Amino acid sequence: MKIRYQADNDLRKAIVRGAVRREPLIDFRSAQAARLDRVPDPEVLAFAADESRILVSHDFQTMPRHFRQFTRFRRSPGVLPIRQEPPDGSRSGESTADLGSFRTG
Repeated sequence: MKIRYQADNDLRKAIVRGAVRREPLIDFRSAQAARLDRVPDPEVLAFAADESRILVSHDFQTMPRHFRQFTRFRRSPGVLPIRQEPPDGSRSGESTADLGSFRTG
């Protein structure tokens, strides 16, 4: 089974582009491609679950609570929380997160 990812609506587009550039076979859909702009977190979780995609989010504040509530009643492939900034705080280049864990196959 191929792992599929869905970007949260406020995840930087550069992170999706950087992941796909590093691993061209990755199935990582942007929030814009999924039309998730301004969609509330619970609905984004439902969309990702319905599509069998792991939601990739940098929201460490509200997403964990929404995910706990969501999984009380529904199954989900999961949420992958990532930092949008590298640990050293630099912002250079398109790849603004450590995407080493994104592998296909």
